[in-house]
Amino acid sequence: MNRTLFLFFIAVAMSWNTAFAEKHFSESPPDAKAYIISPKDGEVVGKTFTVRFGLANMGVAPAGIKLPNTGHHHLLIDLKNLPDMEKPLAFSENVRHFGGGQTETEITLAPGKHTLRLLLGNYLHIPHKPPVLSEKITVTVKDK
Repeated sequence: MNRTLFLFFIAVAMSWNTAFAEKHFSESPPDAKAYIISPKDGEVVGKTFTVRFGLANMGVAPAGIKLPNTGHHHLLIDLKNLPDMEKPLAFSENVRHFGGGQTETEITLAPGKHTLRLLLGNYLHIPHKPPVLSEKITVTVKDK
């Protein structure tokens, strides 16, 4: 009996999670594009540098604001694998959120090679369908 009840609750929780995610996805226009304005791919930068975000064919809106064809930026730093595109993006040192609608940031990284990528999230930090994801760039941080 307890096992049956446990399995029932697991099934309900899984279906609720799927229903929640499906209900809160935001469509993106087919020509939407996120990109990093600066630094450029292959650029050598100091430990602290500015990253400028670009977005075409969509608008920027703060997290929590539900408007069509809008979202806010997330900067992916040194991620080997993309995050789950069906769930809200987790906050971490490697996934930085700009829920205020920011279009640039200053970051400090250790010397060495690093990868940067932008991913647009909707009002709930869930990536759009299809994802609005920039090309990955590589920068080399020099100890300046």
